[in-house]
Amino acid sequence: MLEGKAVVRETDMPEVMQNHVMELAYQALDAHEVSDCQSISYFIKQKLDEAYGPAWNSVVGRDFGSCITHQSGSFIFFHVGMMEFLIFKDGKDYGEGREEATGVQHKAIHGDSRILKSAEGIFK
Repeated sequence: MLEGKAVVRETDMPEVMQNHVMELAYQALDAHEVSDCQSISYFIKQKLDEAYGPAWNSVVGRDFGSCITHQSGSFIFFHVGMMEFLIFKDGKDYGEGREEATGVQHKAIHGDSRILKSAEGIFK
């Protein structure tokens, strides 16, 4: 485990949720090797998905950059020692997204020329 207090650099989360996320980070650090960022990140993501519903994202490591879009009230960026944590919830409704993607794929496979022409325009 890393010693030290979590220091929040940026957030738009309610304080209760911030405390929950930081507690999960401490639990993840206790349960995994500090060098195992993937397991730490996965632990936090799974716990947040269970507590608040999908689609949480968790980035854990040192010296990384990002550019994200997130659901309002779900973003926090903090560090514990040298380990940084970027946690946020994606604003997409993945249930709708899969259905829409499947519908577009189905139409494209079965020759809806409007979609094919639209896709051609995007990739030119």
